[in-house]
Amino acid sequence: MKFTRRQFAALAAVPLLEPAAPAQTPPLFEEIPPSQSGITWTHHNALSPEHFLPEALGPGCAFLDYDNDGWMDIYLVNSGPSDFFQPTKPLRNALYKNNRDGTFTDVTEQAGVAGGTFGMGVAVADYDNDGWPDIFVTSYGNCILYKNNHDGTFTDVTAKAGLKVPGWTTSAVWFDYDNDGRLDLFICSFVDYGPTAHRSCGQNQLGLKFYCIPRFFKPTASFLYHNNGDGTFTEVGAGTAIAQSLGKGLGVVATDINNDGFMDLFVANDTVQNYLYVNRGPDKAGKTKWKWEEIALPAEVAFSAAGQPRSGMGVDAADVFNSGYQDLFVANVDQEMFSLYRNQKDETFRDVASANGVAQSTRLLSGWGLKFFDYDNDGAIDLILANGHPDDMIERYSPTVKHREPLLLFHQAGGKLTDVSATAGPAFTRSYPARGLAVGDFNNDGRLDVLIGNNGAAPLLLKNNAGAGNHWLGLKLEGVRCNRDAIGARIRWSAGGVIRSRLKNSGGSYLSSHDPREVLGIGPATKLDWVEIKWPQPSGKIQRLDNPPLDRYISVREQ
Repeated sequence: MKFTRRQFAALAAVPLLEPAAPAQTPPLFEEIPPSQSGITWTHHNALSPEHFLPEALGPGCAFLDYDNDGWMDIYLVNSGPSDFFQPTKPLRNALYKNNRDGTFTDVTEQAGVAGGTFGMGVAVADYDNDGWPDIFVTSYGNCILYKNNHDGTFTDVTAKAGLKVPGWTTSAVWFDYDNDGRLDLFICSFVDYGPTAHRSCGQNQLGLKFYCIPRFFKPTASFLYHNNGDGTFTEVGAGTAIAQSLGKGLGVVATDINNDGFMDLFVANDTVQNYLYVNRGPDKAGKTKWKWEEIALPAEVAFSAAGQPRSGMGVDAADVFNSGYQDLFVANVDQEMFSLYRNQKDETFRDVASANGVAQSTRLLSGWGLKFFDYDNDGAIDLILANGHPDDMIERYSPTVKHREPLLLFHQAGGKLTDVSATAGPAFTRSYPARGLAVGDFNNDGRLDVLIGNNGAAPLLLKNNAGAGNHWLGLKLEGVRCNRDAIGARIRWSAGGVIRSRLKNSGGSYLSSHDPREVLGIGPATKLDWVEIKWPQPSGKIQRLDNPPLDRYISVREQ
């Protein structure tokens, strides 16, 4: 076909169509900025030229459904008045109500949970079995217990409950150690740092004061409080291994390492050995006294492979390798590397951090908040780590270690964890002064999101976009004879020819509290064959759900 000059000119005038841009794939985790979420609160760390150690350790954070509307709200812990710090303007913790549209509203003052101490961490649970979550706040100074009033408000019942715990407390965990159906409370105690124990660590090469290493301070005993069932608690750690093992506790998780039906405690200590308290049950005489055995050394989770104490901060537990037994994790400071302890099913563990790339990725990092969770709902347990060096001046005299540090994300496939941080999204290319970390599904799409408390900075909220095409089932467990939160329940499920299991642990991470619901990932399978729930004692019954629905949350009440 021949064209005239006029036809050629007409063709030349037609604009060429640009090829369609490829569809943008959202990052695995997407940062939700304050302008979008409405979370405008910022942590105040009380940073001073004197560098008092509590300045460097907060804050914690939590996901919780305080108003029982089925949507996760957010609680954030702040510093406050203390023997070394008097703020020039009032500081407060923050409770943000979920508006169910991706935004949050500050309801702190109405709820009555502003704090007023030099806050550290938060542990959320229904301690009185009334169906409403209560809030426990640890502090440098006295702790606070807020009882939920069922109307959007809370009452400070600390003194009435017998929980006016002094000293410097950090992480806390609710769990039912004696299987009586009521949640008890373990509280980590850090170092002796009262008004007469403040210590100045002099001048570094810059001629400035810096944060003292906890090695310079005396260790203290942590606390175990028994729930009396009448709104009060009794300290029962005295005379047990818990009181006898002086430590510098920062992180704790309640789990069952030997599958005997009693919840144990793994505690990360800073500059002294970690502790693994195994719950041996009541004494042989059947009295009320409880037996705890501290076995961290023979279990090989007390020290580094070289036999040295490390700076244990964040911890967690999960059946990472689907063996039916709980594995452990502890995060340390830079140069010490973190440990992933595989359960050998005989009350001993083997550190497999190097085999999973964890040791290599964390060599120059200091870890705090962390969580084992299935971020893409493929059924395998993954891992997220929040990091930040405690010394705000470290990079002035260290060529390799930074104060603000990146997050790390590990994905599991074929029984091995792999560092996928480089492809997790822009949030993983930035650095933070991270401390507490909590996971929870704030938009109810079945994908667990992440909340991070940053020291002296705004919190970080990460929306989970991973696992497209994978199916899931969310369970809200409601105990009747056992504790209302069903902590200690064992869950098994079958889908696509694979059977998986999970123990409903409590605590973990650092200073933080997680969404209490359990999300079961089943990958591309289009059917869940069955789910079995073995409720904690005192019932211990097994409840089976056949062919439950997919891609939604359901409530399951103990029968």
